[in-house]
Amino acid sequence: MRVIAGSARRLKLETVPGLETRPTTDRIKETLFNMIGHGMPEAVFLDLFSGSGAIGIEALSRGASQCYFVEQNSKAISCIKGNLEHTNLTQGGVVLAEDVFFALTKLHTQGIKFDYIFMDPPYGQLLERRVLEQLKEKSILKEDALIIIEADLQTDFSYVTELGYEILKEKKYKTNQHIFLETKKG
Repeated sequence: MRVIAGSARRLKLETVPGLETRPTTDRIKETLFNMIGHGMPEAVFLDLFSGSGAIGIEALSRGASQCYFVEQNSKAISCIKGNLEHTNLTQGGVVLAEDVFFALTKLHTQGIKFDYIFMDPPYGQLLERRVLEQLKEKSILKEDALIIIEADLQTDFSYVTELGYEILKEKKYKTNQHIFLETKKG
């Protein structure tokens, strides 16, 4: 696994040992950032269920001013910190070693707002729905914020409109998918 583009381009990233996380492949990561487009410079990015931190580090490498990494697995936290140091991106990275729902409350309390929120929760636990519900309650999204969810192909997202979100894009791969959401206007 490596950084695809930007200031840390081609640098290899460590992955979390064991089977507790599922690293996003370079090919899928490249497709994801191509779909996001060129909106990364100076953006504030939130990487939930961060694993190795590869997605947030890619955002920082491509010009995001700051990325908050939320992860509670101690091996993953060490991996994120090591990857930030290796890529010389520690200045823009904030690692929150805690539960995602506690972190969302903390970020709300601190008044931090995000341009992009990426989440790759454990599959089959409906955590993406719980996060989306929390995001509606917390004011951490900037006006045109983009939410990206990585999920398995069986995950149903038909409920998102009733929560006040609109699906902008969907990209299906062999074993997983990316769903791009924004808050409904009006």
